[in-house]
This record gives sequence, structure tokens and C-alpha cells, in this order.
Amino acid sequence: MQELLRVSPVADEIARRFQDAGHRLSLVGGSVRDALLGRLGNDLDFTTDARPQQILKLVKGWADAVWDVGIAFGTVGARKDTPEGSFLIEITTYRSEAYDRSSRKPEVSYGDSIEQDLVRRDFTVNAMAVDLPGRGFVDPHRGLDDLEARVLRTPATPEESFSDDPLRMMRAARFAAQLDFEPAPEVVAAMTAMAERISIVSAERVQAELNKLLLAEHPVKGLRLLVDTGLADFVLPELPALRLESDEHHRHKDVYEHSLTVLEQAIALETEGPDLVLRLAALLHDIGKPRTRRFESDGRVSFHHHEVVGAKMTRKRMRELKYSNELINEVSRLVELHLRFHGYGGGEWTDSAVRRYVTDAGPMLERLHKLTRSDCTTRNKRKAAALARTYDSLEERISTLQAQEELDAIRPALDGNEIMQLLGLRPGPAVGRAYKHLLELRLEHGPMEHEAAVAALHEWWAGQPKD
Repeated sequence: MQELLRVSPVADEIARRFQDAGHRLSLVGGSVRDALLGRLGNDLDFTTDARPQQILKLVKGWADAVWDVGIAFGTVGARKDTPEGSFLIEITTYRSEAYDRSSRKPEVSYGDSIEQDLVRRDFTVNAMAVDLPGRGFVDPHRGLDDLEARVLRTPATPEESFSDDPLRMMRAARFAAQLDFEPAPEVVAAMTAMAERISIVSAERVQAELNKLLLAEHPVKGLRLLVDTGLADFVLPELPALRLESDEHHRHKDVYEHSLTVLEQAIALETEGPDLVLRLAALLHDIGKPRTRRFESDGRVSFHHHEVVGAKMTRKRMRELKYSNELINEVSRLVELHLRFHGYGGGEWTDSAVRRYVTDAGPMLERLHKLTRSDCTTRNKRKAAALARTYDSLEERISTLQAQEELDAIRPALDGNEIMQLLGLRPGPAVGRAYKHLLELRLEHGPMEHEAAVAALHEWWAGQPKD
């Protein structure tokens, strides 16, 4: 009630507009669930018997902004600004939707009752409504009982629900991760039997659900559900592939369990809220291991260059899931670099090697610090402590060099314009080669005085073949 009272000025005001026009309006779905859990934000979902064009007419002149990008699916969006903050509102006409067996898009048909609308929703905890402005509670599928029991059930049979929209199977995993709820046995059984059906859902929708799962409070719980039901075989097959078999002779870490532990440890190191780039990199950092596994003659198992192979696999999977190029580049770079630290040994790196580590990581350096620290999952406390101390040493050296050399903005003493002027060149490949040579000197020897850089440039140029 406290949560509902907080939003009631906005909710009741818009409800009266609909009531005066002869329509019914109810707070619904996640908004009711979150209100009952004491976590309702300023995003409010409503459902109504009014048709989309009628909704538009009723919110225009009341809302501070209106958008109709979802109107084809019966949804109108709006923003209402108040002294207490802005509210983002979605109002959807009662509806039912189902997938054609071969289609990626739901077919939308409108309904005439809230009971008809609620039965087509994904889970009973999202199939509750509060009539406004009168506050009548509508719960035909005992969602309140399931909320108290922390169980995910479907209003209709799971088979009907998941057939209508297969993405609901991924939502089950997402809500398990977000709310720490347990899917009912019949829900798990249907997910397992119908996992292949997720293939008809667009990559963009799958990606959106996967992101929400990964950014949730308990992502490992949701990921385990995806793997155990077989859904991951279709949306993220690299993850179940990490469950490498092992025997007494060829002993090695369980890479699947290791990856989930690394994810949890990376989350514990986050300082500014959930970080999708870090979490994806932690989850995917070892996906190259199955393809690079070798059984050596001495009984050891090796995974040579799995970081390089894993970076390529990460790019491929993220492209198929329609991630942005920027995100793909960031995550795959972290996967590629996650083993670099292990060449540091006991601190044998030269200053130039430290500079290269920082330069190669670029803006990903802080995330690389966290990923590298998270990648230690040994149960040997002495070994774990030694690794932590060694990485502390590396970070201290980086900080010292940064203070001395402004390492974050590392660049040669001469820029491209100066190179062209000194060598009498026009823009072209030779200028790039000269710049790269000066950058190598900078990385190897640290900052150079301007005169020394000019001399080094001329010395290099004298040894270059002239066309």
C-alpha cells in the first residue's frame, strides 16, 4: 500500500481520465509485483479496454511527452513530470498474442476483459492487477501466493504460455536471476522439452533478455537454468560447451564452474553498479578452451592460445546476438588479454612491458584489473594470496609509471604533422610507419626529449628503402 500511495497522484489522475471516458484502467504486471515486493520504481505499466487510438487521445494534453512506437502491439508510452520526479508510463490495450509456428513476430489481437488479458501473461506473479482509481485487487491465478512462495508458475499451462511466446522461457531464467525465485517443476520440464522453440525468436529480443539476466543480482542462477534446460544450446552454446569431461588421469578444472565463479568474483569487484562488459568478459573469457584442449604426454591438459581463439569466438557469438560493435570490441579485447598478466611472473616485466600492458588494454585497463583478479579461483589459499600480491605489485608499478609519464595518454614525442614536415612527406603509409616506429621507441624506453626523437626519426628514415 505504501508503494501504491507513493505513485497514486499520477496513477489516480490518469485513471480518472479513462474512467470519465467510459474506460477501465488498471496497474498491472511487473508494477504490481514490484509494489508488493517493496521495490516499485517510477516506471508504471497499465492495461485498459481502450483501443490504442483512444489511449493516444486520452494521454495527449495530460502527459508531458507521448510516443507511439509500440502502437502496432497495442502499447502507448508517455512521460509525466511531477515535483516528485518523472514517471515513465506504458498503457496497453487488453490483448492476447501468439506465434505462428514459423514466424518470429507475435500476432496481436485485442481482448475485452482484464481476465482475458491476465491469462496470456508470462507468469502468475506478473498476472496481478490493481483497478484504478478504486484499488480493487485482481488476482485470478493466485499470483500473490506464488509471490509469497517465491515460485514462478504460468497462468495457462507452461506449454501454452511458451508456445505463445518462446521468449518467456528466457524470462523464467531472467526472473530467477532478478528475483531469486524458483521455477516450478512443470515450468522447468516445459522449458527443457521446448528449448528448440527459442530459435524462432529474433536475436535482438534474445539479447535484451540475456542482458537483463546478466545485470541481475543473481545471474549465475539464471545461467544455470539456461544450461540445465538446454536453452543455452540455442542462445549461448559456448557456455554448456565448457562442461568438459575429466577423468582421474587427465585431471583439470571444471571450466564451466570456474567461469561461473569468475563471474561472481568479478561482480564482487564492481564499484559503480552492474557492468555488462565486465560480466560478459568474465563469463566468456575461457570459451576458447574446448577448441584448444590437448592431452599432453605427461598427463597434463593444455589450452594453448585459448585466449586468442576465445576472443574470435566471442566476436562471432556477440555478432550473432546483434550486439553493438563497440561492445563486441570491448568484451573480445578483455577475453584476448585476460592471460597477459601470467607472464608477469614474480615481477620480472621491464617498464616497457608494463607500458605495453597498459597501452594494449587502453580504456579497458580497470576492467582488465578486475577480470584478472577474478580469474583466480584456486582453493589453495597460499597460492591465491601470492597471486593477489603479485597483481598488487603490477598495479603499483602501473600507478608509478602513470605518475611519472602520464601513461594513460601514451604517444610518441612527434605527431604526424611533424613527421611529414621533418621528412618532407605527404600523407601516406610512410608516415604511419614512422609514427609506429616512434611509438615502439616510446614504449621501450619511455618518454624522449624532442631533439632525441627527431634524431631517432632521421636515423630510422635513413635506413628505409626509398621508392
